[in-house]
Amino acid sequence: MKSFFYILIFLFVSFAGKSQPDKIFIETKNTALVYKVGKDKKVIQVYIGEKLVKADYATLNSGREIYLTAGMENQFEPAIRAVHNDGNPSLDLQFEDYKQTKEANSVHTQIRLKDPVYPFYVILHFNAYIDEDVIKTWTEIRHQEKKPVLLTQYASSLLHFNANEYWLTQFHGDWAREVQMKEEQLQNGIKSIESKLGTRTNFYQTQTFFVSLDKPSTETEGKLIAGTLGWTGNFKYTFEVDQKNGLRILAGINPFASEYYLNPNEIFETPGFVFTYSDKGKGQASRNLHKWVRKEALLDGNAPRMTLLNNWEATHTNFNEQRLVELFDEAKGLGVDLFLLDDGWFGNKYPRNNDKAGLGDWQPDRSKLPNGLAKLVKEADARNIKFGIWLEPEMVNPKSELYEKHPDWILKLPNRPESYGRNQLVLDLTNPKVQDFVFNTVDQLMKTAPGIAFIKWDCNRSMTNAYSVYLKERQSHLYINYTKGFYAVMKRIREKYPHLPIMLCAGGGGRTDYKALEYFTEFWPSDNTDALERIFIQWGYSYFFPANTIAAHVTGMGKQSLKFKTDVAMMGKMGYDIRINNFTPQELEFSKAAVKTYKDISNVIWKGDLYRLISPYDENRAVVMYVNEDKTRSVLFNYFLNLRKKDSFSKVLLQGLDAGKQYRIKEINLFPGTKSLLAENGNIFSGAYLMEVGLNLAPGKLQSLTSTVVEITEVKN
Repeated sequence: MKSFFYILIFLFVSFAGKSQPDKIFIETKNTALVYKVGKDKKVIQVYIGEKLVKADYATLNSGREIYLTAGMENQFEPAIRAVHNDGNPSLDLQFEDYKQTKEANSVHTQIRLKDPVYPFYVILHFNAYIDEDVIKTWTEIRHQEKKPVLLTQYASSLLHFNANEYWLTQFHGDWAREVQMKEEQLQNGIKSIESKLGTRTNFYQTQTFFVSLDKPSTETEGKLIAGTLGWTGNFKYTFEVDQKNGLRILAGINPFASEYYLNPNEIFETPGFVFTYSDKGKGQASRNLHKWVRKEALLDGNAPRMTLLNNWEATHTNFNEQRLVELFDEAKGLGVDLFLLDDGWFGNKYPRNNDKAGLGDWQPDRSKLPNGLAKLVKEADARNIKFGIWLEPEMVNPKSELYEKHPDWILKLPNRPESYGRNQLVLDLTNPKVQDFVFNTVDQLMKTAPGIAFIKWDCNRSMTNAYSVYLKERQSHLYINYTKGFYAVMKRIREKYPHLPIMLCAGGGGRTDYKALEYFTEFWPSDNTDALERIFIQWGYSYFFPANTIAAHVTGMGKQSLKFKTDVAMMGKMGYDIRINNFTPQELEFSKAAVKTYKDISNVIWKGDLYRLISPYDENRAVVMYVNEDKTRSVLFNYFLNLRKKDSFSKVLLQGLDAGKQYRIKEINLFPGTKSLLAENGNIFSGAYLMEVGLNLAPGKLQSLTSTVVEITEVKN
C-alpha cells in the first residue's frame, strides 16, 4: 500500500506544474505525429506524415480525438469502453498534462487524460525512435473507484488518416501456407483483421499490415503506414472508413471473450503497437522496421547466429544414441555449428514414439538415450559442434504422467468432452504453479546437460474449449493472463540464461510478433519447406522481419535441385534438415562449400538493407538483394519459378548501392562442374550503371526452378 502511495506521488510530480500546450509533437528523423489540445481540454490528432518545419504546423488545428471513448458523443468504433461501479457505461477523457523525456535511443512522450466525473485515468505512451523512423505506442489504464471497473475495449493505438483512397495490404494463410499477401481497397464501413486462437495466434491471420494512402504503393513509391502489434496472443485491427472518407485504425488486444475487471489502483498496460510511416514505398518501411527490430526488439539482434543440422527428416522419432552420434559426424562433416535433436527424445512410462504420448514428461527416454542428454552434449563437444534440443513445454498429451498427476493444470471444459489438437491439450499458464513447471522444465534440462546451446520451442495447437480451474469466476481473463503468464516464464528464463539461442515455433509460423522476439532469437516460418513455396512465405515475412529471424532449412521436401533449395535457404537464417548420407559426392562437396559461403556472406544478409527487386507475385521469378551499411558489399538472389514457354525477362535494376563506387559482379555458390552463365560475371560496373541500366539475370536458355547468387563487391582504385 505504501509503495502505491509513492507511485501516486511520482505520477503527480511528473505531470504537475506544466501549462496546457497548444500542440504536442512526436517526431522522428523524417516523420511526425502531431496532437493539439483544445480549449475544451480534448486532445485531437491534427497531423501524421512526412516531417514539416515547425511553422507549417501552425494552421493545423482540426482533427479527430486521440483516444475515442464509448458512451458519450462518439458514434464510431471506440478505443476504450468502461463500465463504472454504478453501472454507467460512459467515459470522457480530457487533457491533464504531458511530459517528454529523452531515452537511450528514443524520445518518450506521455499524454495523461482523465475523466472529469470519475477517478479514471488513461496515459498514452509514445516512443519515437529517431534514426529508425519508428514509433511505438501503448496505453496505461487505471482508476481509483471503490470496486473493479469492467473494461470491454482497450486499444493500444488509434490513428487517424485523411486521403482520397486507402489500400490495405494484409497477410493471411493456413498451416503450410503462411503469410500469403493480399491487397484491397478499403471502402466505407469496417474491415477487421483478428485472431481468437489464444496460442498459435497467427495460424490464419498475420498481425502485420500496410495501409497505402491515395493509391497502392510499390516497393519504391507511395505514402503508407506499416504496422504490427507486439502481442503473442489474440489481436484485432479495425479499419473504419467513415461517411466523410476519414480512416481510423485501431490496434490492440482482441477484446473477444476478454472483458477485463480492473481492480482499483491496478494498472492495465496494453501491448505496444509499432509502426513506421514511409513516403517512399514498402521497401523503405521494411528497412526502417528491420533496423528497429535488430536494435530494439530482437534478442541479441546483431549477434552472430549458428547454422544447424536437424535430425527430424533423417529419423523422425525413431532413433537411438548411436544413430544420433552418427548424425553428429554428418553435421561435423558438413561444417555446421550445431546439431538439433527434434521431437521424440523423452517420456518413459509413455515414450514419445509418435505424437500421441509423452508431452509433459520431459525426462530422456531411457530406452533411446540410456546415458541421458549429457552424453550427447559430450559427444557433440568432442566433434567441436554444439548440441540443441526440441521442447513443447506449454502442451500436454492425455497419455502422460503429467496429465495423470495434475489434471487441474490443464485448460479444458469441466463438463464437456476434451477437445484435442494434434492429440494434445494446453497447460494453464495463468496458474503460477504451471509457470514454475514450465520454467523448471528448461532449468532442469540446462542443469543436467549444461552444454545445451540451443532450444527449439514449439507450440502445436490453439486454445479451443478452454477453461481455467485457477481463474474460477474470472474466465474472461484467460486469454490475456495466459499471454502474460507466457511472458513471465520467458522473463525468468532470460534472467538466468540471457543469451541462450531459442527458436520460436508454433506448428510452423503460428507465433510471429515483435514482443516474442524480445525472448527468442529467431522463428520457424512454416512447416512447408518446399523451396518454391518458401520463396513466397519468406517473401511475405520479409516485409516486417529481418533475415536473421527467419529460419530457412534445406530439406528433402519439394522436387527442386539441392542447389535451388540451398539458394532459397540462404536468403534467411540457413540450416539443414535433410538426409546427408543420401547425398551424391558432388552434392556433399557443394553443401560443404555452401556452408562456408553462407558464413562468409551471412553478415550482409542478416544486417544489411533488404531490397525486394522483383516480386514473385508479379513475375515468374523473384529477385532480392542485401546491401551492407557502408555499401561496399551486396548479395543478390535470383530465382526462376515455374516458367512458361513465352516468358522473357528484362534487366534488373539494382538498388541501395553507392552511385559513385565501382563494383565487381561475381556469381557464387555454383554447383561443382558448372560455370556461370552471367554475361557480366567478373565485370566491373559503377553503382550508377547497376541502378540505372541493371544486370541481365536471365541469359541463355531459361529453366524452371533454377537460381543464381551474385556477390557485388566494391573495387577500389
